[in-house]
Amino acid sequence: MRDKRPIVALESAVITHGLPRPYNLETALALEGEVRAGGAIPATVAIVGGQARVGLSGDEVAALANTDQTAKISPRDLGIAIAGLGCSFGGTTVAATMQLASRVGLAVFATGGIGGVHRGATTTFDISADLPTLARVPMIVVCSGAKAILDLPATREWLETAGVPVLGWQTDEFPAFYSLSSGLSVDLRVNTAAAVVAVAREHWGAGLPSAVLVTVPPPAEVAIDALELNAVITQALAEAEQTGVRGRAVTPFLLDAVRIATSGRSMATNIALLRHNATVAAAIAVEYYGR
Repeated sequence: MRDKRPIVALESAVITHGLPRPYNLETALALEGEVRAGGAIPATVAIVGGQARVGLSGDEVAALANTDQTAKISPRDLGIAIAGLGCSFGGTTVAATMQLASRVGLAVFATGGIGGVHRGATTTFDISADLPTLARVPMIVVCSGAKAILDLPATREWLETAGVPVLGWQTDEFPAFYSLSSGLSVDLRVNTAAAVVAVAREHWGAGLPSAVLVTVPPPAEVAIDALELNAVITQALAEAEQTGVRGRAVTPFLLDAVRIATSGRSMATNIALLRHNATVAAAIAVEYYGR
């Protein structure tokens, strides 16, 4: 940071809770490798030994991936974990990663998919902490849209209401995480890193506090057809309802159900889009820090 070199923040909930072993460690190291190959420095964010850390060593990433007792850290959990009153090792969600990375001055962050409005949230008000964080933390966030298990139209509407610009990386359509198509539009198609940086600088220059969301479709060769995926998700939601899965347990339950129903293809897609997003974020960071 002192040398003004390009840096990309990376989340760690995908390491602790998003992928099974050994794929979690392999993917975490691969994401850092993609960022370095793109000319930027990776800064994986996590809670390690009760400390908030922005930038981990290889040994620390490995320890996080192989520790059995880890917490999934959202913004509400940061004070508890850092005060030493919760789990001393934790993977930070999109929202917690943004909070910590922005706190030390980072501007570019890569992840897989953001959280959003859960299906049926009109009655339960189940909305991810990622959304209000996107509305108030000024970062360029590179993702593949919101996770497909969510209510994508409602999530897209929430972002519009909160004033979060949604850019489509070489696409006119809001990606649906595993799928290329959601049927929803973006605010602007951007084809270059320079265009992303220009929008972000003018957005913040106008006094607007929110993040700028850059949505990147998954690589076409591993994308899953949206109709097939929706059928799988509908069935998984019915199973969750029947078995009484509630609250924070819903998302991992649904993602695991999708993985099983697609014979592992969803996990392969997840890993591929994570790596691709890290590459795109590196290009944006090089442009951002070079100007």
